[in-house]
Amino acid sequence: MASEELHTGPHQVTLDQWISCAPFEKLLGIEIVEAVDGRSYLTMPFLYQLAQGKGLAHGGAIVTLADTAVAMAIKSILPLDSRFGTISLNAEFLGPVTKGVLVARAEVKLLEDRQVQGNAVVSDEKDRPVMRFSAMFKLGREVKVSTHR
Repeated sequence: MASEELHTGPHQVTLDQWISCAPFEKLLGIEIVEAVDGRSYLTMPFLYQLAQGKGLAHGGAIVTLADTAVAMAIKSILPLDSRFGTISLNAEFLGPVTKGVLVARAEVKLLEDRQVQGNAVVSDEKDRPVMRFSAMFKLGREVKVSTHR
């Protein structure tokens, strides 16, 4: 029975590179198409495992895609291995997802007091918006960012 015990952490996570998916994001099938200059473009297939009880894409999976898109946009403007985290978020669901590959496009803006505002739109395979997302992130105290580009 000991070999079947769940290991609940702490976990050491080593990413492939600075802008890459973490284990949870890989589990969802998220792919980073582009992340540059405070913008990102990510995709996620709507797999059976991401369905809720009525067969629609689970809202939590869609929120994860949007949150990850904003995080990758942030990583595109920060020095390697900078610490930051989501401190608040809002998701507005605009329509159901029944099939296809979702696309998230995100953009971020540096604010005062080590905060970053991020916005994303998630669209379905017909390029219809299915969710609008906004979030606030906080940078670690040690993070040094140039606010001019």
